[in-house]
Amino acid sequence: MSRAKSRSAARLAAVQASYQCSMESTPVTQLLHEFHQHRLGATIEDIEYNEADVAFFDDLVRGSVARQAELDTAISARLSTGWTLERLDKPMRALLRVATYELLARADVPVKTVINEYINVADAFYDTREKGFVNGLLDAVAKDVRR
Repeated sequence: MSRAKSRSAARLAAVQASYQCSMESTPVTQLLHEFHQHRLGATIEDIEYNEADVAFFDDLVRGSVARQAELDTAISARLSTGWTLERLDKPMRALLRVATYELLARADVPVKTVINEYINVADAFYDTREKGFVNGLLDAVAKDVRR
């Protein structure tokens, strides 16, 4: 499998892990273990999950959880007037946190790649309108964190 595909799989899994962490408050070490053993590259309910870049997945999950307050500040700064992070549903918050972490901490990944990848992740959960929201918000966040 190509590096791009394994990284795409890692991003989707990291958003799922971040969401699970926010729902269940699962400790990160336990969460990573669960994903390594039972999700990454597994077949669940007849759906085959791609092999993920495990080190990249681990970095996205650990970093987005450890730096959540900083990420929330960066995201909140770019929400429309009257909107708060709490108004967004939990899957969207998870997606934006992981994407913002990647923009902040992974300078090795071009901004355009990050934005396109998370638009694709959004496509797994949402309709066109939400994909446009992800695109606009991440573009604005990128201008703040990548100078």
